[in-house]
This record gives sequence, C-alpha cells and structure tokens, in this order.
Amino acid sequence: MSTEKKTSSPLAQIAAGLVILAAITGYYLYEAAGRKAGPVETAAVAPATATASLSQDLATGSLAAFLIHPEPKALPTLAFQDGAGKPLTLSDWKGRVVLLNLWATWCAPCRKEMPDLSKLEKELGSDQFEVVAVSVDRKGAEASAAFLKETGVDNLKLYVEPSTKIVTDLQSAGLPATLLIDRQGRELGRILGPADWASPDAQALIKAALAQK
Repeated sequence: MSTEKKTSSPLAQIAAGLVILAAITGYYLYEAAGRKAGPVETAAVAPATATASLSQDLATGSLAAFLIHPEPKALPTLAFQDGAGKPLTLSDWKGRVVLLNLWATWCAPCRKEMPDLSKLEKELGSDQFEVVAVSVDRKGAEASAAFLKETGVDNLKLYVEPSTKIVTDLQSAGLPATLLIDRQGRELGRILGPADWASPDAQALIKAALAQK
C-alpha cells in the first residue's frame, strides 16, 4: 500500500486561505467592538436604531476626545452606593440616559469638572436623564460629600464606590472618566479626562442620546 501523501490542488489551497483570512478579519472586527469573538455572532448586524442619531461628529470642542462607539457596548454589572449606604446598580437607571462620571476628592481635574457636570444636570436633568457622578475615593461618603459642598455642587446626588472595583470593571486608566449610557444600560461612548460639560457641545451630545429610542 502506498504511503505517499496526497497534496491539494492550488485552487483548493487558495480557497482554504481565503476562508482563514475571512475568519481572522471577522475576529478582529469583533474584538474592535469590545466583545469576545464568537463563531456565530461575528456575522451579527447591529440594530438599525443603535446609533442612528449619534455620530463622532458630535464630539467637538472640549469634547473632541470623546469616543463614540460604532455600536453600543454591553457593560458588566456596576455596583455602588448612595450617600446613605443603599446598594445600587446601574440597572436601577434602565429606561433613562445616564452620564456616568467617576471621580475622587484628590483628583485635581475633577475639582474643575464637577461644577460643569452640576450645570449640565441643572439644564437637562429629568426623569429621562441624570448625571450619575460616582466617587471612588477610599475615604468614603463623608469626604466625598464635603468635596461636593466645597466645590459648590448642590444638585448632584452623592454616589460612592470606595472599593474602586467599578474603575476596574470599566477598565478606566485614570480619573475623571465619563461614560454616556443609553436607555438599555449600554455604553455609547466615553472620555478619559475632564471636559466642559456645561458647554453647548455637551448638551448637543446628551440631546442626541435622548433622541434615540
């Protein structure tokens, strides 16, 4: 019996190579969207309404560094507390648009940014939108409440997460970090570092998110 190995034709080798290339391309496109690759989901099409009214063109002025995702990204369960120690998760805001901000009392840019976030909440805050500013300061609620008072912020509710687990969960490389969350609890985009949240650019961004269904 012959032991000679059969070799495939050049056309078969080219076809196999194209299949591998398509698989690799699908994998990296999927990973670029911030999710784990899956053999079935790589061909999934995003809902037509996902970011219909939200585009990178809205990231202008002091929000030029704001990154708007091509598709909304699922988030892990984000747990924190209110000022009285009541446990909360981001899912408590389902059905509302949220601007989630992570800050700390020792963060100098946060001191400058917090009044701007307060102004944004004053202008657009409603049963449809809230600025949820979560202090990740290890000193806890008392120090964070004093910081808000010191900076003249009187219309943002106090939320704290002193274990800083939320920072790890969101893979934030520093503070402040701000995420725009849609009504389904998915991340629409984020910015690392301070921004002028009292600006018309910021209001336009939030209104675009609110216009989505």
